[in-house]
Amino acid sequence: MDNVQNNTNNPLVDKTLLAAIDLGSNSFRLEIGRLDGGHIERVEYLKEAVRQGGGLDENRNLTADSIERGVRCLARFGERLKGFDAQHVRAVATQTLREANNREAFIKLAKKALGFDVEVISGVEEARLIYQGVSRFLPQSDEKRLVMDIGGRSTEFILGQGFVAQHTASLHVGSVAWSLKHFASGDYTEKAFTRAEIAAESIFETLGEHFSRNQWEVAYGASGTVGAVADVLSQYGRPPELIKQQDLHWLRDELLRAKHVDKLRLLGLKEDRKPVIAGGLSILIAIFQYFNIASLHVATGALRHGLLYDMLANAHEMVDLRNNSVQRLVRKFDVDAAHASNVASVAEKLFKQASTDIHFAPNEQQIHADKLRWAGQLHEIGRMISPVDAHLHGAYILDHTEPAGFSQKELHCLSLLILGHKGKLKRLETDFSDRIFVMQLICLRIAVILCHARTTPNMRAIQLQFSNQTFKLILPQTWGEKYPQSLYLLEEEAIAWQKNNWRFELKIS
Repeated sequence: MDNVQNNTNNPLVDKTLLAAIDLGSNSFRLEIGRLDGGHIERVEYLKEAVRQGGGLDENRNLTADSIERGVRCLARFGERLKGFDAQHVRAVATQTLREANNREAFIKLAKKALGFDVEVISGVEEARLIYQGVSRFLPQSDEKRLVMDIGGRSTEFILGQGFVAQHTASLHVGSVAWSLKHFASGDYTEKAFTRAEIAAESIFETLGEHFSRNQWEVAYGASGTVGAVADVLSQYGRPPELIKQQDLHWLRDELLRAKHVDKLRLLGLKEDRKPVIAGGLSILIAIFQYFNIASLHVATGALRHGLLYDMLANAHEMVDLRNNSVQRLVRKFDVDAAHASNVASVAEKLFKQASTDIHFAPNEQQIHADKLRWAGQLHEIGRMISPVDAHLHGAYILDHTEPAGFSQKELHCLSLLILGHKGKLKRLETDFSDRIFVMQLICLRIAVILCHARTTPNMRAIQLQFSNQTFKLILPQTWGEKYPQSLYLLEEEAIAWQKNNWRFELKIS
């Protein structure tokens, strides 16, 4: 792997073991690497065909069998990871878990089996991580790259240059889904392939101008279907690092000649790939046709390598990535940026005051403060839809958008903060036993009140304290005379918290 530059913000040292787990729709993968002399050297790679992508029922719930397969696989991975530091392990789930209505039940079991947290990441975040992994294994150059990864239930497309992903997209078309939809009987027919290819191309048309042929110079395919096709082609004399259009047509003819999956005999095709090869191949052929690709380079890097490099990333780099994502949302939804920045700044100051006596792990307080700041900057994104119900629309937007750098869990936390930044607390269907979330919520609500006139409040004489489930806002003696409306709103806020296990009190001194 590529060289890693360590610095004072990166605590990793030589010989540190890192582990990345990719809970894909077709396979679960575990990659363990060791940081050694500026490189990450592979220590171990485990892969199991779990095929959860085919385990969603008609109600989009994971079946009991698919849950059991996934949990048993993660238990085996967990045994291998015993003794690993939690900061050196990252596990992410992709499209199948994004779709599954009962994903929280599975994630709870998965965490117990694996011994580490499991994140469900958005399609855009998946695409970013794929490019991060692929780019680290390519020679450094200024070439404009198109990178694709055909997974079990989604296909990711990325335009990038160097180590930077410039445009990303995740489309609901994958080898498992397409095989179930177009080759469910196991029969290979000309008609089935034609329909599958046309259906895939129709979805690619949603990519827009960003991915037009004049925007990239070299095409790369990562992992999944691309790797499986390349393995087969190399057994028949084709170069292992390159796939050409005529090679795909030859492979298609081989499947048509077999007529049925049970009769398919191809060198290099693993048994776990046989049930999904037709769907994946039809998607790959459609990609060649849609993008007018003559030859596709087979990439070495993949999502799991992107995860490893993200763990090596300077913490400030990840904060910058999320800051940029938040600012794009601010611009997109025409937010009053100055007011939002005021609210965010006040909320962050209040949080740091209230959490002074809490014992955080290193950098933990700042991590929570950052999330609160982002919620403050985004609390009015729903005003474009309706100023009256902006909090409702803002929460919906955050639950259904895919900014780079955020997991779905983190976005849902921001969504809850935006939903609860004003009005009645009872509408928040969340766990009010989470002390940090409650602290973030009350700081945001107070900040919105203090900034209600869309001016910058004087915070020098205001202090928020927290003790024994009680928040106490200390105000100077004459403050209420200067700001009577603000005082009234704060008194109403104290009343709002009376029906809760937490208390908010005002103290004039």
